[in-house]
Amino acid sequence: MKLIGVLIVIVGFILKLDTLAVVVVAGLATGLVAGMSPMKILDTLGTAFITNRTATLFILTLPAIGLCERNGLKDKAVDFITSLKNATTGRLIAIWQIIRTIASAFSLRIGGHPQFIRPLINPMAQAAAEVQYGELDEKTQDAIKGMCAGSENYGNFFAQNCFMGASGTLLIVSTLTEQGYPVDALQIAGQSVPIAVLSVVVGVIYALLFDQILKRRFADRKKQEGK
Repeated sequence: MKLIGVLIVIVGFILKLDTLAVVVVAGLATGLVAGMSPMKILDTLGTAFITNRTATLFILTLPAIGLCERNGLKDKAVDFITSLKNATTGRLIAIWQIIRTIASAFSLRIGGHPQFIRPLINPMAQAAAEVQYGELDEKTQDAIKGMCAGSENYGNFFAQNCFMGASGTLLIVSTLTEQGYPVDALQIAGQSVPIAVLSVVVGVIYALLFDQILKRRFADRKKQEGK
């Protein structure tokens, strides 16, 4: 019965109810089942909020981020990507990962699979391969889709904590501090930068190697067709 809170959270998320309300109800139910008084439950919830209050500081950065996006940040990114007409598939993917990493490091939301990868990056990468090698088979098309999706995931995941005001960074700070390891957001962001840089280096190398893989694949196909 003491795990009733977990069940409430699962059911609430499945029914797509208000997240905050579900979590609060789950906390109240767990406290009551555990034999806590209403005042003790409220005291525990208040203490938890005060301890983790830095996790809400990212809200202060939203106006600046919103102004950048409102004034055409995404449009500029689109214009830059579409101007790369002579780029190979691998180079295009590598360039997008660099752009996505830089944007994530400053908590700028210019990317995403529905907004960028499916309607822009993947079609351009597919078209670049078709210009070089002609009609693509299904296996090659799927490989290019995977590379495009991967570049988005790498750029977003490994760089998001480089921003001191990011919610993930502040959550790490509050969690470590609560566990007796006092750190600040600058420390976490600083430690995240080398990881982000390394992910870009690895991603770019992998994307350029993908160009070579395509080149060998279609060279072998031409040899087989020649026979």
